[in-house]
Amino acid sequence: MNIETTTAPRDDGMVIRVHEGETPSPIAIEVTRGGMVESVHRAIAVISDAKGGIIKAWGAVDRPIFARSAIKPLQTMVVIETGAADNYCLGEDEIALCCASHHGEQIHVDRVVSWLRRLGLGISDLECGPQLPTDEVSAHALIRLGAAPTRAHNNCSGKHSGMLTTAIHMGEPVVGYTLPDHPVQKRLVALMQDLGEVDLTGTARGLDGCGIPVFGAPLKSIALAMAKLADPSGQSESRQAVCHRIIKACASNPLMLSGTNAFNSLVLAETGENCLLKGGAEGVYTAAIPKQGLGICIKVDDGGGRASSALILALLRHLGVVDEMAAERIETTVVRDVRNWAGTLVGEIRPSAWVSF
Repeated sequence: MNIETTTAPRDDGMVIRVHEGETPSPIAIEVTRGGMVESVHRAIAVISDAKGGIIKAWGAVDRPIFARSAIKPLQTMVVIETGAADNYCLGEDEIALCCASHHGEQIHVDRVVSWLRRLGLGISDLECGPQLPTDEVSAHALIRLGAAPTRAHNNCSGKHSGMLTTAIHMGEPVVGYTLPDHPVQKRLVALMQDLGEVDLTGTARGLDGCGIPVFGAPLKSIALAMAKLADPSGQSESRQAVCHRIIKACASNPLMLSGTNAFNSLVLAETGENCLLKGGAEGVYTAAIPKQGLGICIKVDDGGGRASSALILALLRHLGVVDEMAAERIETTVVRDVRNWAGTLVGEIRPSAWVSF
């Protein structure tokens, strides 16, 4: 079945496609109840090597998406390559926090505040908005105290701290570091064009939830960039060191990447340096698999987080990155089971039989 293509005019005269004229995405993630499939999410996915070879693709992987927070590990490369990380003595935990979509626990907030203090800055210098912690325990603690969440609680405050570190180190304005024409943002676009081997001129642009510019990039280009993080052997020695440093930092600090009992942190804790997994809003995940030199990118069409977690875990399982026992622990904790309010198991979330290598 083809979906009708419609268009919408823009103020600059260009046209944006609202619906792509293409067949439905081939991957189905099913949500069951009582043995019946109750809901279905659709998705696309691609696995790439560091030379741009497509190992496996499902669906329209040329289609541009907003990678959202799923490319934070790539963006962190700029903090290190500019010399900012070393100049301000960033530890492995802070490098991991640059890559994080943290859940606003006290360990995350304290680390951001101390980092900013070292820069001579404060929470008000962050240009991300205040956000109630994703972690329920932390959110409830704030509410009980009658305290308002701050910008440090924002799940992207680590990334923003990294951007501020780069701006100060490079002698650039701190105010407005999130603007598209700020050198900090221009470096991020240039890096993605380099790693993804893609021209982003004229691509769709928008603003992320934390206020930084986002750009549309093909799924396969994002996977290629992650593959180069996993296998940087074709890059300069200095960049190879940067890639290894990021992977090691995230593997050593899984709690920093998201939070207590959170899917992303659980996977990192199980896989160590064998996998750098990173989620993004609206059903996006990326992964760098160093031992196999592979990069992965997935996108769930409707943005469903429950589907994206189930799908990326299934892929990692099929690639042998997550063993069966580890997958079982992760699935039963946060991914697979559908339970009612009494705690009774009533169904499951599962990718349908789509994997064929």
